[in-house]
Amino acid sequence: MPTSPPPESQRPASHPDLAPEPGHDHAGATRVLALSTIAFTLMFAAWLMFGILGKPITEEFGLSEVQLSWIIAVAVLNGSMWRLPAGMVTDRIGGRKVMTFLLLASALASYLVSRADSYAMLLVLAFFVGFAGNSFSSGIAWNSAWQPREHQGFALGLFGAGNVGASVTKFIGPPLIAGTTVGVTYFGIFPGGWRFIPVVYAVLLLAMAVATWTLAPHHDRAPGRSQPLSRQLAPLRHVRVWRFSLYYVAFFGAYVALAAWLPTYYMDNFDVSLQTAAYLTASYIFPASLLRPVGGSLSDHFGARRVLYWTFGVMVVVTGVLMMPNGHIVIAHPDGSETQHLGYSMALLPFVLLVFVLGCAMGVGKAAVYKHIPEYFPDNVGSVGGLVGMLGGLGGFFLPPMFAYTKAWSGFPSSTFFVLFLLSVVCAAWMHWTVVHMLHREAPDLARHIENPTEAPEEALV
Repeated sequence: MPTSPPPESQRPASHPDLAPEPGHDHAGATRVLALSTIAFTLMFAAWLMFGILGKPITEEFGLSEVQLSWIIAVAVLNGSMWRLPAGMVTDRIGGRKVMTFLLLASALASYLVSRADSYAMLLVLAFFVGFAGNSFSSGIAWNSAWQPREHQGFALGLFGAGNVGASVTKFIGPPLIAGTTVGVTYFGIFPGGWRFIPVVYAVLLLAMAVATWTLAPHHDRAPGRSQPLSRQLAPLRHVRVWRFSLYYVAFFGAYVALAAWLPTYYMDNFDVSLQTAAYLTASYIFPASLLRPVGGSLSDHFGARRVLYWTFGVMVVVTGVLMMPNGHIVIAHPDGSETQHLGYSMALLPFVLLVFVLGCAMGVGKAAVYKHIPEYFPDNVGSVGGLVGMLGGLGGFFLPPMFAYTKAWSGFPSSTFFVLFLLSVVCAAWMHWTVVHMLHREAPDLARHIENPTEAPEEALV
């Protein structure tokens, strides 16, 4: 089973004149990794802050659930749709400039949220706050330019662990909102109530922008600086790129969608409080974020494709169990009586444990997908990584409606996991078909011997 990128002679046509990898600057690479990871964590937290601010915002402005859902949706949408150009621009001018700009823009939008006085204004500002989500593709391209290839899986996984920012607001938001008074301004800049949170993020993002600009290496690396736009976009013609994008929908898009969906799922199906539901959701968010470095390290050692086989296998099994609805089989007898058999229901604890395992698989899988990109497209990480990140993020925008529609159609809350089961099966099947097809093309004799071992000489099977 192939677990490494093709040799240079078999690389896509966009790579015939790749420049040799520049000398490794360990100190510079470490600073880039540390600064980009902290910046991404903060921007990810700001990007998804409306999930926890929704209730007080709804109460103050008298919003319906539909109106609130649009505030959250436009933030998620704008945090995904610009990932391709953000990665390409990073390749051309360097991550230091792009990341600093994203931090400043996010700080300004976050501060203005605290000044919103109407639903229309909230909707517009949520859209601009969502721009912070595009920092992912910028950080991926920036780190790929600085990290040595043998450690890129771990480095990109560590950077991607900034997804844990999704849970930051869930922990700090409620106590800060409850501990401040609406209408009171603290230290002259922090308004009380829910408006306190976006101002705190604005200050932190501004401070991080200053730190990034001053502490990051001033002589930045930009592997796509001399590339024409047509060459940057050339790899997007390869089916491989779109296949990686679908994988990322299963790992990242499903992660974002489920992180937003689970609190309500817990409350509706297990009768727990909002605070308990938030903590239980965090038990899914943390492994799905913090295990990205582990996934990158495993990909470095065992190969990204092998890791993807493991993670898709785990996801298929876990979602296959979670999608089974509670109930029993009713048998009607000739005398008109009925008996119930094979009763099935899942208690809270096993459900939480299975969702935890699902989060672990997603965390490892996200890193494995991005380990592929610098190996196959080392000179186009910005454009390829941007497209993969963009489509993965858009999956987080489209999956929640699919959860809702399948529940309305079937009547089963567990149909949420049926959607994820189908997505995982399709990804695993496409990947396996690709591997088998590659084996037939690159090593037809070996493929024939594997399929018909009785026809192969004994030494060929050793």
